[in-house]
Amino acid sequence: MSDIFSRIEHSRTADEVVQQIESLILEGVLRTGDRLPGERELARRFEVSRPILRDALKALEGRGLLTTRPGGGTHVADVIGQLFTKPVTDLISMHRKAATDYLEYRREIEAVAAEYAARRATSDDLALLDRIMARMDEAHRTGNFDDEAEIDVEFHHAICECAHNIILLHTLRSCYRLLSEGVFQNRLLVFHVPGAREALLSQHRAIYAAVKAGDPAAARQAAMDHITHVERTMAEAERSGDWQRVSRLRLMQRSEAGDSEPARKRS
Repeated sequence: MSDIFSRIEHSRTADEVVQQIESLILEGVLRTGDRLPGERELARRFEVSRPILRDALKALEGRGLLTTRPGGGTHVADVIGQLFTKPVTDLISMHRKAATDYLEYRREIEAVAAEYAARRATSDDLALLDRIMARMDEAHRTGNFDDEAEIDVEFHHAICECAHNIILLHTLRSCYRLLSEGVFQNRLLVFHVPGAREALLSQHRAIYAAVKAGDPAAARQAAMDHITHVERTMAEAERSGDWQRVSRLRLMQRSEAGDSEPARKRS
């Protein structure tokens, strides 16, 4: 956090502090839940008086961008969740078609994000991707499905950040929020399909390699192929689960029928 805040150069007013923090939130540098430094430290970094800083923080809190927790400091508010209200997320979770439409939307939008990322990623972006891929490899090695699912979402977040497009950033973040909040309860089924974990890792590596190589066409195609595979694998997982459910019911029913067969014959 020590390098993201810049000293206020000119009149050193609350408006300039507000504008700088707004930009950090809009550009995804400050994310939901991030805690700002304490008042004294933040005033020092901006090189403004504490009264000016207080006015700025109060203005940002009034606009719903920051929130103050008693005894817990000042944090970036949940601005992403506002794109999908709870009534909408509840509807999405109850309608199967929504999951298909969700993946269809992601396939097209993430293709654009990956293409832009390949064109625009900076050396710092690529350094962050390197770290995420290393964590993804480790999660795959340990075989923890929850860890893999978490780093999967973080990877897609990072690709979107590399695209350096504010609208893409916030719309895709709102989409990924649906995953992290468990709106699509069946997403972890993908990791249980034989061979799926290896395939997903390979696809993430293909996106990563294309972005790192600065190949927009390859990045776009790799992103689309990945979502298409996820869509196909989720359908397979659901069908397989349904087969298991029906088979279990048949076994239960016929076992009970078998137990009662002698009684029917005696009667």
